[in-house]
Amino acid sequence: MSFCKAVSNKRHFLKLGAVAVLGAVGLTSALPAVAAAAYPTQPVTIVVAYAVGGDTDAMARLFGEKLAQKLGQPVIIENRGGASGIIGSNYVSRAKPDGYTLLLAPNTFALATLVVKSNAATTYNPTRDFTPITQTATQPLLLVASQGSGYTSVPQVVKDAQAGKSITYATPGSGSPMHILGEVFNRAAGIKLAHIPYKGVAPAVNDLLGGHVALSWMTYGPVEPHLQSGKIRILANGAAERTPLAPDAPSMRELGYKDVDVAAWQGLYAPKGTPDAIVQQLNAAMADILKMPDVVSKMRVFGAFAKSSSPDALGKLTADDHAYYAKIVKEFNIEAD
Repeated sequence: MSFCKAVSNKRHFLKLGAVAVLGAVGLTSALPAVAAAAYPTQPVTIVVAYAVGGDTDAMARLFGEKLAQKLGQPVIIENRGGASGIIGSNYVSRAKPDGYTLLLAPNTFALATLVVKSNAATTYNPTRDFTPITQTATQPLLLVASQGSGYTSVPQVVKDAQAGKSITYATPGSGSPMHILGEVFNRAAGIKLAHIPYKGVAPAVNDLLGGHVALSWMTYGPVEPHLQSGKIRILANGAAERTPLAPDAPSMRELGYKDVDVAAWQGLYAPKGTPDAIVQQLNAAMADILKMPDVVSKMRVFGAFAKSSSPDALGKLTADDHAYYAKIVKEFNIEAD
């Protein structure tokens, strides 16, 4: 074999090798896209970072049933409660970003790591460790009064508090959005209602009914059964606008508290790095689900309004709430129980 022919053959083999390497690289980079195109090929799990029976758990089961029909695969609801939702959220943040492990979370998700003492190095960051999919709901937070308190309006409460009367308000727990709202309202009104934290919604409502506390910041669902009897009265909505759930209750803006505008919401998230094609598929499916009349009506039972969004909009909402809560938590030195 001549020298020229040997060199030519060598160049030919090198060229083939380069093509093979480039082909392998191209195939590897295409794998996520191929996997996304085939999604889903197995059951999808929605993690709820709270115990069975709450609003988030109930809505996760409602969404899961509909999503299973849309995706053609079973959707499993898995409860991983504890530490104000941090345990379940941590679990999802470390899951494989393949669209098979999702998190349905209330806006406590954006607050929990600010109020729960934990190792920051091992705790999720709501703006860094997740891929937002869509907002799913909004829930007004209402100021309600027990029948025994005698209160029928916010001005009555403020007048008594300014006169030095000791007035208590209940929430489902220290560091909850209701607690945040209670302190923001205290500051705006120039009063100091005494916060009484409970371990959940049910005991807070029970003590409100029993007259052990005068007021509570609460979502609509838990108090709705007691409104017609007059055992609980709605005094105001904690946001800037009135809510259709309590159209006669004034908003904070109407009452003169323009800086008070707090509501609850929920959103669906995936681990950071989840392929965009999967995120968009889930976003589109949830947008359809949140328009279904039976879903809308069932969510109203929990005092929630169906609301979908783009992934970017949920990301901004999460970041904005996280930044807002950080300021309030620091100002009032709020910690979870």
